[in-house]
Amino acid sequence: MFPRQAGRRLPPIPPDVEDLGPHDVLRVALTALGRERLALSASFGPEDIVILDMLAELEPQPRVLTLDTGRLPEETYRLIDRVRSRYAVEVEVFAPEAEAVEAMVREHGPNLFYRSVENRILCCDVRKVQPLRRALQTVDGWIAGVRRDQIATRAQTPKIGLDLAHGLIWKVAPLADWTEAQVWAYIHERDLPYNELHDQGYPSIGCAPCSRAVEPGADPRSGRWWWEQPEDRECGIHVPPSARDGG
Repeated sequence: MFPRQAGRRLPPIPPDVEDLGPHDVLRVALTALGRERLALSASFGPEDIVILDMLAELEPQPRVLTLDTGRLPEETYRLIDRVRSRYAVEVEVFAPEAEAVEAMVREHGPNLFYRSVENRILCCDVRKVQPLRRALQTVDGWIAGVRRDQIATRAQTPKIGLDLAHGLIWKVAPLADWTEAQVWAYIHERDLPYNELHDQGYPSIGCAPCSRAVEPGADPRSGRWWWEQPEDRECGIHVPPSARDGG
C-alpha cells in the first residue's frame, strides 16, 4: 500500500453519525474513504471479530491490520489463523523494528514493564505505538474496537472522529455505544471465532506477560497491567496526544 499523499483532503464527517448503528457507520466510512484507504486495526479481541464480521458483509476483501508485538499469547496466533480461514482475508502484520527492541531489551531487560510505568510505556511504544504509526501511514482512516464503557479514557469516543495523533485521519469506532453483553451476544448468535483465553477468565487480552485472568464480575480491564493504577492502564494507541506521556 502507498503512504498518504501530502495535502490530501478528507470528506467531512457526517453530522448524524452518532445516530447510526455499527453497520451504517462502517458503510459511511467505506463509501467516503474506499476499501484501499480504510483498515480495521485488529488485536483480535471480541469487538474486532464482530467488526470484521460486519465489515465482510459490506466489503468482501476488507483491509485488516494487526500488530505482532513479539510477546503475544499462542492462543492469539491460533485465532488469527482461524480468522484468515473463515473470512479469506489477508492480515497485514506490522512488527516492531528489531533494532529498537534489541536496544530496549539490552538496556532495560526483557521484562522491564514490571518495574515502572515509564518502562511499560516505553515497551508499549516500541512494540505497539510505533508499528501502528507505520501501519496508519497507508490509510486515510482506521477502524478500532473501542467501546465507551471499557475504561474512563474511552468514555467520550466518537463513532467517527479525527485522529490528531496520526495525521488527522478518520478514526472509526462503530461499537462505541455497545456494551460487552451486546458484543458477546452477537458472537454467540453468529458462532464467530474468538480467543480461547476468554473461556479461561481473560476478558481483555494483550501481550502475554501483561494480561491475566480475573475473578468473575471484576472490571474487564483489571487483568491488563494489573500492577498499575487504573488511570495508567492504556498503551498509548487510544489515548489523545495531550494525554500521552510527553504529548
